[in-house]
Amino acid sequence: MPSPQEVLDRCADGTPYVALSTDFLEFDRPAGDDPLLLVATAAAATTGQTYATGVQPTVDQFESTLIESGRVTTLDDLATLDPADEDLQEVFGASRSRTALLQIASVIADRPEGDEFEALCSWAAEADVYRYETDPIGSILGVGPSSFQYLRQLAGIDTAKADPDLAVLLDRVESDSQTGVIDTAEPLRSLASCEWLSLTTEYRMIEIDCLAWWLEADEDERVAVTELG
Repeated sequence: MPSPQEVLDRCADGTPYVALSTDFLEFDRPAGDDPLLLVATAAAATTGQTYATGVQPTVDQFESTLIESGRVTTLDDLATLDPADEDLQEVFGASRSRTALLQIASVIADRPEGDEFEALCSWAAEADVYRYETDPIGSILGVGPSSFQYLRQLAGIDTAKADPDLAVLLDRVESDSQTGVIDTAEPLRSLASCEWLSLTTEYRMIEIDCLAWWLEADEDERVAVTELG
């Protein structure tokens, strides 16, 4: 019976999981290290859109409509917008995304760090997903454990999202290796299982996450994400 390491090695063979995870950790993605774009990316993803065809176009429109126009230059500016703002509604059609966007911006803008990027990264480093419901961002309507973790990933944290893609890969590892440890019955159990794998194999949590996404994404989405960088 193969070990979890062997199962992951087999799954990872020929995939760009290292490059994908490095892009997160080194902020080498379209949002770069701009806190406005990072928060917008996380908010756009709360509706379950795919990244290349849904999330990134929304962020691009946000940048052109609200940032380049000069209406929003800081997270503090963003937090003061009305959810019913016409420009904001044009970009973020879903009320859930607008709520997440404005309230996340407010939480980060109110932190004591003098720099908004530093504030976002400090929150991400301190945040505990296992207590996300008591976190000022985790308690926002529409921000579940997966969105919570995605924002932390965008802020450079080596972690994973509790999403269906991760559960599929974890279930495959458990089916093949029969560890008796991996459990995907609930999102937080999936995260704990991924954390266990990161401690018992050579794979980091974010690498497992990126591998899980790659294996479940269709070819068009893979190509689009690779081209976006």
